[in-house]
Formats: sequence, structure tokens, C-alpha cells
Amino acid sequence: MRAILNIIWLLFGGIWLALGYFLFGALACLLIITIPAGVASFRMGAYALWPFGKTVVNKPGAGAGSAFLNAMWFVIGGLWLAIGHLTTAAAQAITIVGIPLAIANLKMIPVTCFPFGKQIVDSDAIEPGMQPIFTI
Repeated sequence: MRAILNIIWLLFGGIWLALGYFLFGALACLLIITIPAGVASFRMGAYALWPFGKTVVNKPGAGAGSAFLNAMWFVIGGLWLAIGHLTTAAAQAITIVGIPLAIANLKMIPVTCFPFGKQIVDSDAIEPGMQPIFTI
């Protein structure tokens, strides 16, 4: 079921969302100070390509640096990527087949806005003690 949902996701919006993440990641890597944002963007782009069967968990040991990077990320690109998720979700929600995809898009917005201090893992590979934020 996950594979079918991921293929439908990829065809109906996932590839465009991932391209947005990869484009922002490439632009962020041009400046040395924004390389961490570029790396996070590439990580989120991979997640946007194949999200079903993945879980977002809190990364242990994330501290004040993550809060600063999240603020920087939100101002530079997180807001625009979240708007991309909202518009894609609105377009997907028009059809019955797209409703689960729209819900997945909306679930991705919190980690899109604030990716630092979070980790994307397979749903089957959650270790004891990890706190899942959400699962798609």
C-alpha cells in the first residue's frame, strides 16, 4: 500500500515539491553560511519524493543551535516551501484520490517550517525512546 501511495504521490505533486527543495538546497549551498540549510533542504527533498512509510522524530541533543537554524530557515525558505505544500494540498484535495495526498502534504508543513532538531526515519525502524512527531 505504501508503494502505491508513494507512486501516486510522486506523479501528483511529489516531484514538483522535491524539485523546490532541491532548488532551494542548491541556492543555499552557494553561500557558506547557509550550507546547513542546504543540507536540510536536500534531506527534506528526499522525504518529499517518497514520504509514505516514513516517520519524523525528535533528534536527541538538539539545542539552541537548532532553534537558531530553524529561525533562519523559516525566514529564508521555510515559509515559501510551506506555501508550496499548501497550494499542492489544495490542488490535490479537489479529487477523491488526492485527499490522502493532501493530508500528507499538510502533515509535512511543520517539519518543512522547522526541520532542524528532527530526523526522518523509516516507520519500521523507530527505536525505543524515539518520540514520533507524525507518520505519513
